Amino acid sequence: MRYHDITKDDMLNGDGLRVVLWISGCTHACEQCQNPITWDINDGLVFDEKAKAELFEILGRDYISGITLSGGDPLHPQNREEVGKLIEEIKEKFPNKTIWCYTGFLYEEIEDLDFMPLIDVLVDGKFVIGLLDHQLHWRGSSNQRVIDVKETLALNKIVLHNS
Repeated sequence: MRYHDITKDDMLNGDGLRVVLWISGCTHACEQCQNPITWDINDGLVFDEKAKAELFEILGRDYISGITLSGGDPLHPQNREEVGKLIEEIKEKFPNKTIWCYTGFLYEEIEDLDFMPLIDVLVDGKFVIGLLDHQLHWRGSSNQRVIDVKETLALNKIVLHNS
């Protein structure tokens, strides 16, 4: 897995103060994407033990609410195995931190991933420039959903996160 950046103290990509891991690889190629530099699965830096240590050091800070996985698309098919392992490790080491994940895939396309129950909030759907709305919280276009994954799994129906 490769990544482009680790953003510290982010308030734009989920609730609270967060760390954001910008993962390489995206097949959606959304028109006017904010991060086309992250599309190439082979671009960026290798997510190695040093990068993980940096990420975990930030996550360990008391004032950090959790982590947001973005990109690119963290759920690019070639990233799923490593992202799943990373999510499992984060939940094990930081059980009180929330995990948010942005993906261009719809929840219904990825709901069976083994690690889905460990994600707290999933922002799903491709960015659609024709549905751009600057008033939306935590998403760029009105087709995207901010899903409370735990409630969705418990009730077996899509439950939106209170924003």
